[in-house]
Amino acid sequence: MPAFEVLKNPQPLAAPLREKILETPAFGTQFTDHMAHISYTDEQGWHGREVRPYGQLVLDPAAAVLHYAQEVFEGLKAYRHADGTVWTFRPEKNAERLRKSAHRLALPALGKDDFVDSLRELVALDADWVPTPQSDTDEVSLYLRPFMFSAERFLGLRPTQQADYYVIASPAGAYFAGGVKPVKLWLSQNLKRAGKGGTGFAKCGGNYAASTEAMVEAAQKGCQQVLFTDAEHNTYLEELGGMNIMLVTSEGALLTPPVSNTILDGVTRRSILDMAPSLGLTPEERPITIDEWREGAANGTITEAFACGTAAAITPIGGVLAEDFEIAQGDEPGEVTMKLRRALLDIQYGRAEAPDGWMVQLA
Repeated sequence: MPAFEVLKNPQPLAAPLREKILETPAFGTQFTDHMAHISYTDEQGWHGREVRPYGQLVLDPAAAVLHYAQEVFEGLKAYRHADGTVWTFRPEKNAERLRKSAHRLALPALGKDDFVDSLRELVALDADWVPTPQSDTDEVSLYLRPFMFSAERFLGLRPTQQADYYVIASPAGAYFAGGVKPVKLWLSQNLKRAGKGGTGFAKCGGNYAASTEAMVEAAQKGCQQVLFTDAEHNTYLEELGGMNIMLVTSEGALLTPPVSNTILDGVTRRSILDMAPSLGLTPEERPITIDEWREGAANGTITEAFACGTAAAITPIGGVLAEDFEIAQGDEPGEVTMKLRRALLDIQYGRAEAPDGWMVQLA
C-alpha cells in the first residue's frame, strides 16, 4: 500500500486558540488543521494519497456531485484514553459500509486498508485536537468524517470515472446539550425517509436531506427527533432521522427493526446487539409496528426505548407524539438504557476491556 504524503499546514491554529475550542467542543463547528485525501480515476485507480492542510475545495460547476448527488460518507470517533493514546471503534465496519454505499451510488470502492490508514495518518498529525475527557461522564471526542464524491466534469448520468475521498475531523462534545435526557419523537406519517429498492441502507446525503422537512415538522411540534415508519404500509418502525431505534421489554428482550434496504446498518446498533447477551438481554431483530409499541408502553411490556448512533451514542427516548395519539415512555432515562450506554462508552474510552478487534489505535 503506497504511503501517504504529508504536507503540513504552515499556519496551524495557535495552541491557545485550539485549547479554548477543546474546553467546550461543539459538534461539527470547528475543524482540525489537516485533512486526508485520495484521488480516483478509472485509468489510475486510487492514487495520490496525502494529508494536506484543511481548506476549501475547488469544484467545476459541472461536477456530477452537484447535479446527481453521487456522494457517500461515514462517521466515527477518535477517543483519547487515560494513558494519552488515541483509539477508534470498529473502523472496519465503517469501511465495509462505505463500500456498500459507494456501490449503490455507482462510486468506486475504497479498500479497508486505505480507509483505516487515512484515519490513522490524519489523527497522528492532528492528535493535539483530540479532547481529553475530564471525568467518566465527559463524552468529548474527535469526530471523523470520511466522505467520497464524484468531481467529474460531466452533465450526464452514469457511473463516475473520477472520484475524490477525503477525511476531515472535528472536536466534539455530547451530541445533545444538557446531559443525558429522554428525547421526544414526532411520528412522521406522511413524509418518508426511504422506500424499498432505494438508497435507505446507504449512507448518502440524499437520505438525510429527505428527512429534514420532517425534522422541521418535529421541531414545530416540540419534538427533538423524527421517527419514520415504512413507506409501503406506514406501520412498521424503521429509524429516526439519523439514528437507529431500540425497545426494551419487561422480559429482557432488546427489540429493533431488522436491517433491510431501507434501514441503515448502524455500527453502534450492531455493537449493542453484539453486547446485549453479556448484559442479560436477548436481542431480537424483527418487524415492529407502531401499534405494538403503543400497546406495549401502555400495558408495561415495553419498558424503555432509546436511539443509537455514532454521534449520539445511546440516547433515551421519553415518548412519541403523533397526530392522534401519544406514547409515553418515561421522563427519566431507563435502567437498561443507561447500563448499555455505560458499557458502550467504557469500551470506547478504554475503561473496560473491548471484544477482540473492536478498538483500533490511531495515535
